[in-house]
Amino acid sequence: MRRRTPARLPVAVSRSRSAARMLCAVMLIVLGGIGLLAQDQKQAKPGKYKHAVMIRFQGEITAFNEHYVYRKLDQAKSQGADLVIVEITSPGGLLDESLNIAYRLRDTTWARTVAYVPQRAISGGAIMSLGCDDIVMNEHAQIGDAGAIQQDQFFFFREADAKTRTYLTGQVRTLAEAKGRPPLLAEAMVDKKTVLYQVRDKQTGEETIMSEAMLDKAEDPARWEKLNLIDESTNERYLQLSGRRAVELGLAQHLADDLDELMKIYQLPERPVVLDWGAVDTTIMILNHWFTSVLLIIIGLVALYAELASPGISVGGLIAGLCFVLFFWSHFMGGTSGWLEVILFLSGIVFLGVELFVIPGWGFAGVTGILLMISSLVLASQNFVVPTTGHQAMQLLHGLGMVMGAILGFIVLAMLLSRHMGSLPLFNRLILKPPSMEDSEEADDEESDGGGKKGGPLYPDEYLPEIGQYGVADSPLRPSGKVRFGEEYVDVVTEGTFVESGRRVRVLKVAGNLVTVREVHGET
Repeated sequence: MRRRTPARLPVAVSRSRSAARMLCAVMLIVLGGIGLLAQDQKQAKPGKYKHAVMIRFQGEITAFNEHYVYRKLDQAKSQGADLVIVEITSPGGLLDESLNIAYRLRDTTWARTVAYVPQRAISGGAIMSLGCDDIVMNEHAQIGDAGAIQQDQFFFFREADAKTRTYLTGQVRTLAEAKGRPPLLAEAMVDKKTVLYQVRDKQTGEETIMSEAMLDKAEDPARWEKLNLIDESTNERYLQLSGRRAVELGLAQHLADDLDELMKIYQLPERPVVLDWGAVDTTIMILNHWFTSVLLIIIGLVALYAELASPGISVGGLIAGLCFVLFFWSHFMGGTSGWLEVILFLSGIVFLGVELFVIPGWGFAGVTGILLMISSLVLASQNFVVPTTGHQAMQLLHGLGMVMGAILGFIVLAMLLSRHMGSLPLFNRLILKPPSMEDSEEADDEESDGGGKKGGPLYPDEYLPEIGQYGVADSPLRPSGKVRFGEEYVDVVTEGTFVESGRRVRVLKVAGNLVTVREVHGET
């Protein structure tokens, strides 16, 4: 039997098949690489960034810290950042301020925002995180427990009323939906009665999260298969999740133990620029402290008093202007003041000026000016006009106490200055004062050399009263003005105090042609 041998293929055909196999292999490798790259890009949605910055936020959320975040965001934008990482380590804080920061982060369109939680973002810190495009956490970090509490009329903390809870629930659901997160997880953070399940749609096979109330009210309850009870939402507690659990449930996007892992996720070529607490932030914080605020008000009022005692833009006016500029600037940067408070304060000064120099006498203009100044200082110390909660009522009392304490301190100092201003090293330069005896003697000598009478007035024919002589103020003495002695009118100065027109005065000193007087109290 003849054995058949297989036909031998031509060499060209053999090589063609080998090339085809190699081409297929290369295509598979390329397609596999593209698939891996696409998967990697899906894991790191943002891809590569040219300029990343990190804003570190630590501590309680207050009006001051709210505006700290705004300043850093503006700084990041001015630097051309396209990725903003907000490192959040916070136990929570004020509700409105937490929501405001979340809104600002949600509406940031010039860069991708990432909330990085290395330890904890509790209460307001969790609400802040919901405003970011991504949430990245350490696997052991904690997020959630954002139930609202408020102070009652007795200043005790308790759970917020139903209206506030409903409002907060709607806000956090909106924040979660805006960034593609399960809204029920956000709701469970602020509503301890929300019990959650992981369920599967038996018709489509899709898995999702539903609350117990939603399952009970479903048109076809049999359609949904309960997979897992989310234990963290049971026992009437606000939802709080670890980093790993948050990623499993879809609240957070990635896990990162440190900054290096975070950089790998977002394919950062270099470490982000850290916008940390700076000298300006420290200065604003110090100036916003109640003690510094009281000190600025006292110094400003004392300097303003000295300026009014000696009209003209002098050292007193400059010091007063500096103190009040620092006060309002620091509170403006701290988020409790605005242009309204500045306008009220300047209006108060104008009213006082009208009262003192245009229509003398303590009347409507003076009282209005004082009330405007007090109102502006109090409003500049709070971020509301009329208190609506116990906490705001306490803030109002704190602001009133601060301002009234400053005014009391000013009154005490003003009384001391009215007696001793002429002898104090600094304030003696802010007022008119009679020359010393040496200066008078030198002036007399010079006048005597010029033909005048030694020890007499600079002008021989000028009338001068004697020490102890009484007269009546013909004009307001602030501190200078005219006094009538019989039928004679003489230019005089006081010791630094104001004397209204028509008041009786007594001559204390006559030096050259400078007459110093003092009001005789109790007589007209």
